[in-house]
Amino acid sequence: MKNLYSLCLFLLMFTFCTAQKKTSQELLKTQKELTDKLAEISKTTSFNGFGVALVNDREVLYQNGFGIAHINPVQKYDEHTVQNIASVSKTLIGIAILKAQELGKLKLDDPINTYLPFKVINPRFPNIPITIRQLTTHTSSINDNNGYMTQTVVLKDTADLAKNLKIDISPTKFNPPSSKISIEEFLNNILNEKGKWYSSDVFLDKKPGELFNYSNIGTTLAALVLEKATGIPYDTFTTQYIFKPLKMNHSGWNFKAINFSKYTRTFIDKQTPYPYYSLNTYPDGGMLTTSGDMSKYLLELMKGYFGNGNILSKESYKEYFTPQLKAENFQDRSNSEYSDEYNMGITMGFGSTGNFGHTGGDPGMNSVIWFFKEKKMGRYLIVNTDWDPKMSGKDQKAIYDLLDEYFVRLDAISRSGN
Repeated sequence: MKNLYSLCLFLLMFTFCTAQKKTSQELLKTQKELTDKLAEISKTTSFNGFGVALVNDREVLYQNGFGIAHINPVQKYDEHTVQNIASVSKTLIGIAILKAQELGKLKLDDPINTYLPFKVINPRFPNIPITIRQLTTHTSSINDNNGYMTQTVVLKDTADLAKNLKIDISPTKFNPPSSKISIEEFLNNILNEKGKWYSSDVFLDKKPGELFNYSNIGTTLAALVLEKATGIPYDTFTTQYIFKPLKMNHSGWNFKAINFSKYTRTFIDKQTPYPYYSLNTYPDGGMLTTSGDMSKYLLELMKGYFGNGNILSKESYKEYFTPQLKAENFQDRSNSEYSDEYNMGITMGFGSTGNFGHTGGDPGMNSVIWFFKEKKMGRYLIVNTDWDPKMSGKDQKAIYDLLDEYFVRLDAISRSGN
């Protein structure tokens, strides 16, 4: 009897291992097919390099990079290439705020002046406090005015400084390296009525909480509130509570935090690189990461949406993914399925169909994360070249079509192996 049991166990294990090996081989074969087709597309795209990632609610299905990261000397763009992801960075602010709430350091509906070292008050409505929730849903009445636009983008070094300062990146502009300051100093200059860049147009003629108005300054202010509430710098907090738990070991918020030899140039066109730059308001758009690390982040967000996340509780993720706004909070509301401004969670955007994600754009790059809840599919695309109105949309669609096609196959293989 004992021998029969051992034989049955052996046969069961053998069958299981054989099935797993077959599934693994099928997965690798399908991933290689996708790689070959994306590599072919990369030869004719309007951008030099791009990265992609694809997840379901169980695992990372694919991540890779294609094309060129540097042109002199030539360096390939791959899944380990580091790039700034622009406003997709904002999705981390919501997670960080909710983690701080779990730690008992703040509450979403707290007035921000409870924590700030300087007062932030809409002068037209001085008796209505601005709350953390309003910052994270872009309803604070804080407005990205000219002071913000012209002061936040800072060159990394002084090489060709006079020439680089003249590059047109309207509505923003490049500033010399000496302009680099902390987010506290920057926000104090912009939002404090005694600040050197203060102007009343940094606030709308709308009550806090009344109107959706996408605000980079507002989300960076949420990061400063977190710093003051927790006593931990925002970059340190997000590294401790997001990057390290997810093993995003190649991500950070400044050039010293990443492997700079793997950092891509960004490009005006396929022949002309931009100078390296960073942001004074780095929480709103300055995350530096790889397609490999972003695949881990996408997987966590997808798991979190379905109640299985690791870095926030189910309750916090439910708050993060709950549309917070109503129709009356909008003027000229976008009804596009793929707009990330039809509604807002806690820094996470929603399209009109209820699918969710975020877009980003800075000089020489564009990025998109998007999640399809019914398919349980998460998709990432980032490019390192300015958008060509005639060609880039077609290139993007070709990449998306391939990712969508292969998601069906990779997802089926993933589920058959478990």
